[in-house]
Amino acid sequence: MPEKTVALAADHAGFALKSHLLDWLSGRGIVTRDLGTDSEDAVDYPDFAGALVDILQAGAAECGVLICGSGIGMSIAANRHRGIRAALASDAETARLARQHNDANVLVLPGRHISTVEAECCMEAFLTATFEGGRHRRRLDKIAQGVS
Repeated sequence: MPEKTVALAADHAGFALKSHLLDWLSGRGIVTRDLGTDSEDAVDYPDFAGALVDILQAGAAECGVLICGSGIGMSIAANRHRGIRAALASDAETARLARQHNDANVLVLPGRHISTVEAECCMEAFLTATFEGGRHRRRLDKIAQGVS
């Protein structure tokens, strides 16, 4: 996998999967930033999405992973911010296409609806794919024009 720093954050519903993926990534020599949460005690997902957005916007990580129960809340919270393209994926093909076609810089996983094996496959696909540009760049530019 390409060398990069990956930031991870989760709410209580994503804590177990985040912990697993931190170990999995570290085992592959990938530098990680763990932005919490640190237990299964109830927390508010927007706080953790915001922490990850701050790290990405500061340039302290090249990409991020957010995990909550369904992945929907984290996706909504992250995508409110300029320059963030968070993509919810529960299979490797979707994760790969999120990078290739949408230049996603945040992978969102549904902690309650994905196995650890499938989450690993999503991570592998997301981290090894590259943005194709071309017609996809034109489309992203149109989206960016509408973001205030």
